Amino acid sequence: MISKDRKGEFRFKLVAGNGQTIAVSEGYSSKAACVNGVESVRRNAADATVDDQTPVTV
Repeated sequence: MISKDRKGEFRFKLVAGNGQTIAVSEGYSSKAACVNGVESVRRNAADATVDDQTPVTV
């Protein structure tokens, strides 16, 4: 979902199948730049690693 915020910047949301928002992008000055951000996530998400910096508890 792409929307325009109060500052006039474009943002995209990643929405799960159940309708829950799971991520919101930074603000982009143009819709084209926002669409490029969406495409970047589509290309790179499958190969992304998770950097879990939470402490390990035993």
